[in-house]
Amino acid sequence: MEENLESVRLDRWLSAARFYKTRTQAAKACIGRKVKVNGITAKPHKFIHVGDKITIHHHGRYRNIEVVSLAQRGLPASEARKLYIEESRNRLPREMEDLIDIFRKAEKKSKRKAKGRPTKKERREIEKFKRKITL
Repeated sequence: MEENLESVRLDRWLSAARFYKTRTQAAKACIGRKVKVNGITAKPHKFIHVGDKITIHHHGRYRNIEVVSLAQRGLPASEARKLYIEESRNRLPREMEDLIDIFRKAEKKSKRKAKGRPTKKERREIEKFKRKITL
């Protein structure tokens, strides 16, 4: 962590804190109005300071974060977690997050892409599903 910084660009900090894999993804999230700083929608070039409150809409849920330290470059995960404090009421147990991800993936797979008769692949999946239920 770099302690001597007074401010850092929002997109740089989001990627350094590992909320997004790349700075480009962080910038796109800001442009897409997914990130707020102190309650105001922020652009990627906004400078953040220690003590700012950031709200991120990421993977279908909101995360409220307070900036504790600043960094411009990517850090190991253990160091990146020290850059912020997340509100405990927003945090779910890791197992619960994994279950939610599994549910979302299953829901995505189950949606039909077209109307009408099922395709050969869809028929095989239906038969496979029926066999599982009867066992």
